[in-house]
Amino acid sequence: MQIIDSLSEISDRYRALFVDLWGCAHDGVRAIPGAVEALRAFRATGGRVIFVTNSPRPRAGVARQLVGFGVPEDCYDDIATSGDSARVAMFDGAVGRRVWHLGPAHDAGFFEVPAILSDPLNIERVPLDQAEGIVCTGPFDPQADPSDLRPQLLAAKTRGLKLLCANPDIVVDRGEVREWCAGAIARLYTEMGGESLYFGKPHPPIYDLARRRLHAIEEIPDDAILAMGDGPATDAAGAMGEDLDLLFISGGLGAFETGTVVGGNPDPDRLARYLLETGVEPTYVIGTLR
Repeated sequence: MQIIDSLSEISDRYRALFVDLWGCAHDGVRAIPGAVEALRAFRATGGRVIFVTNSPRPRAGVARQLVGFGVPEDCYDDIATSGDSARVAMFDGAVGRRVWHLGPAHDAGFFEVPAILSDPLNIERVPLDQAEGIVCTGPFDPQADPSDLRPQLLAAKTRGLKLLCANPDIVVDRGEVREWCAGAIARLYTEMGGESLYFGKPHPPIYDLARRRLHAIEEIPDDAILAMGDGPATDAAGAMGEDLDLLFISGGLGAFETGTVVGGNPDPDRLARYLLETGVEPTYVIGTLR
């Protein structure tokens, strides 16, 4: 494992990047300083950048969101979202035709039919007591404890409903505020004895989608792809499971634990303890993408 000061130190070893968004390219409010410039510089050398995100939104919705955060189109080639992977599964009937949407109203775009499907199931959103399955794009209130949903989840588990999780992230930091994600609800449902289905990081479907997005532009082998992100259980576990080299961003979710200061790198001793505790085995570590 090597601690680096900039992506340019190692970028000539790779032809493509699988880049996490939240905690790597932006903080949920604005672009992370240095990230846009680093990605632009990589693309200027002919490198390809695919954003790989656990957002439940379709890629077009994520692209619009990125503009608002100050992450411009010229720093990436394409986007693979957990939402796109999960949507395909939903319209293939993974949790039935009549579904209860557990998530905020602004995730309505999740129910738009992907263009790549020729014969999608006609999905109908219904109340929980009429549902054949659950589609979870996130909590209704990201500040509320997921355990508040126990009554609904117990009713669903009793009826044997499957829960499709559109975003396996447990938490994210929106600026300085930590928020719960769909993964926290799916984890609770599984702990209660229910069945949760995952399609984002660290699970294979989103990496299959990312490779398809990349190979539609250029055929690049796995040993020339560098994955990066700040989530031990999602970004890191996914890259390790896919046998991809990993650039771990210590200044995201683990900033406090690793002693990563703003604009700097982690404290080596605290980083070593954190990596041991989380089971992360990165190829490289950097404080923030720059």
